[in-house]
Amino acid sequence: MKKRGFAQGKWNGVGGKMDDKDKNIEETAIRETNEEIQVNPTSLKQVAVLNFFHLGKTDNNQQVTVYLTSKWEGEPTESEEMAPRWFKINEIPYDEMWEDDRFWLPKVLSGETVEADFLFNKNQVLLEHEIQVTRPAVDIF
Repeated sequence: MKKRGFAQGKWNGVGGKMDDKDKNIEETAIRETNEEIQVNPTSLKQVAVLNFFHLGKTDNNQQVTVYLTSKWEGEPTESEEMAPRWFKINEIPYDEMWEDDRFWLPKVLSGETVEADFLFNKNQVLLEHEIQVTRPAVDIF
């Protein structure tokens, strides 16, 4: 559960912005995972590129690169930022997540790689979405 900032009160994956010290977005993903849940992923697989557009709040527009991992060091631990929790795939609480998650996450968890665009209004209600599968399902773990 995200405990502060953007997405506070929602189940959400770890993430954040690139620092000047990060050489690339993968390095950012590793650093943010360590900072937010004290885990060091040792193998990352890029599975999605998501573009978010917000009417009237263009400062919130962002591109998110999503990675999965099945190999890491350490145990997921709560931090000031995040309270991690495991869910069975058929018990993912989509009603407590960003509205867009129910459209792209099942595809990623089935092994597909996707690119998607999501348009939200100023009240964070999803207005439109378009998802393109860029690679058919493969074994992700």
